[in-house]
Amino acid sequence: MASATDPCSFSSFSKCVTKHLNLTYHVDFDSHVIKAKVALTVEVLVDNFTSLTLDTKDLKVSKVTANGQAAKFTLGPKHSFMGTPLEITLPFDLSRGQHVIVEVTYETAPSASALQWLTPEQTAGKKHPYLFSQCQATHCRSMVPCQDTPAMKHTYYAQVSVPKELVAVMSAVRDGQEPDPQDSSRAIYRFRQPVPMPSYLIAIVVGALESREIGPRSRVWSEKEYVGDLSMSHSFYISRTETMLKTAEDLAGPYVWGQYDILVLPPSFPYGGMENPCLTFATPTLLCPPVFSLQVIAHEISHSWTGNLVTNKTWEHFWLNEGHTVYLERMIGRSMESEQFRQFKAMGGWKDLQESVNTFGANNPLTNLVPNMNEVDPDDAFSSVPYEKGFALLYHLEELMGGPEVFMGFVKSYIQMFAYSSVTTEEWKKYLFTYFKNKVDILNKVDWNAWMHTPGMPPVKPQYDTTMADACIALCKRWGDLGNFSEVDMKTLSTHQLIEFLSLLLQEDPLPLSHVKRMQEVYRLNALNNAEIRFRWLRLCVKSKWEDAVPMALKMATEQGRMKFTRPLFKEVYNFDKYREEAVRVFIAHRAAMHPVTSNLVAKDLKVDTGKST
Repeated sequence: MASATDPCSFSSFSKCVTKHLNLTYHVDFDSHVIKAKVALTVEVLVDNFTSLTLDTKDLKVSKVTANGQAAKFTLGPKHSFMGTPLEITLPFDLSRGQHVIVEVTYETAPSASALQWLTPEQTAGKKHPYLFSQCQATHCRSMVPCQDTPAMKHTYYAQVSVPKELVAVMSAVRDGQEPDPQDSSRAIYRFRQPVPMPSYLIAIVVGALESREIGPRSRVWSEKEYVGDLSMSHSFYISRTETMLKTAEDLAGPYVWGQYDILVLPPSFPYGGMENPCLTFATPTLLCPPVFSLQVIAHEISHSWTGNLVTNKTWEHFWLNEGHTVYLERMIGRSMESEQFRQFKAMGGWKDLQESVNTFGANNPLTNLVPNMNEVDPDDAFSSVPYEKGFALLYHLEELMGGPEVFMGFVKSYIQMFAYSSVTTEEWKKYLFTYFKNKVDILNKVDWNAWMHTPGMPPVKPQYDTTMADACIALCKRWGDLGNFSEVDMKTLSTHQLIEFLSLLLQEDPLPLSHVKRMQEVYRLNALNNAEIRFRWLRLCVKSKWEDAVPMALKMATEQGRMKFTRPLFKEVYNFDKYREEAVRVFIAHRAAMHPVTSNLVAKDLKVDTGKST
């Protein structure tokens, strides 16, 4: 039987489970806090139940009641990243099967790790402030006292009071708005999420937002200043978003969340996307150009099944979310593009995995597919390992079991079997053996220990179709010498192939400075604004110690906050000895405007503590 504890949570889900949250939020931009009440509907699983523990982080708790009666509470010692346990003693005993409504009145801290408060100057419009949340993996507890573990799934309702010139959206169905009866300068927005989901998917954004319809069940939201960029790609999103949703439904089953909206966030958002139900969060780096955003949007759409509908029970099993989502994302690419395109993206993913393993070290246990998360902050463990090692295992099993159609049949069945619940790797594996009961002899030959519990690269390297990669490999080899090059080289490559070409060069020893200067002269890569291309090109230049590229690299690292770009760019400049102090200086100058998670991780990368280089 699976353990009823989560090493990243104080709450034990063996004694009680949260079934529903009712949130009342008053967003205060002046003091950078949310004044809040949450009513948790809790189902009791044991007899003689008298107390429960919730996760909190930097919350100021003022009152707790149970079924309307005052309840005693204490906050335990603060843990370095897990926060503080909120111990609640009920004024009565409960028996198994009974329910209790526990209401907590509290206030968030200005430094709450789930929230980023932007000044008007940090927004596109420069007139109004902006708030957004990012709860994955363990930050929801800094904005809601809860059982903050993916093992727990619950519905939620919310009402949010904000200044009336701003708009609130959440990871839920919009349920109307009205003037705030307590304050004529404010408005109340209501939300309901009727599908049970884990706490890390609770999300809120408040800002000067506008939206455009892009499909029968989809809108795209952003600050109005971005709407011009969005309208340029408007027809692109209209044609593709609904197609991707329908393709995913054909592969994985019905979409159960009702609405599928996309919210384009300000530049400091630390991830490419976040799969918040009903409202995918997306980085603005996707806007230029929109063609590359297909991969991110396909990934976040796929999470509607793998991650949101079927969820990893604890963060040790994160690969169940991400490996299956990458697999489904690439199956969508296969349906909309070609099998060769899926193979090409899989090859790129293998390189990303190799880079993560190199960064962590081949013997680092965090490169295990199923790592031990005791006393490990999930933010520190974040890498491409659960995504790409997970995908590599699923692709290996696909080859063993009979091809993509056969294995996608298993993935769809797995989703149906475990929908609305949370699972462990053992439960997944047991179902795999049940589904392929006629091929158990083949499954028994898989080296499961090497795949799951051994650090480094997987024990088997798939043989991917290299058709689309061959042109990239050939051009990469040509740059071993300063031969004849022309801009025609670039014109024969797609955007995806150009990214692959630069990725291949990054895997090699640094190019001589003369080579990158020649590359710029011929290909004019400095003029390209595609973030995926620019990021790789600037890394390549800094690795070759081209001093002209350093200010451009630091500018890209700070003008947007996507960790995929920001962390490697800072590290590349930091590793250029002559500019190490400049990397630290620029980081310290910009850290206050960064997302808390980004700031914390870049500080570790650059060995900076409390604003001083160590």
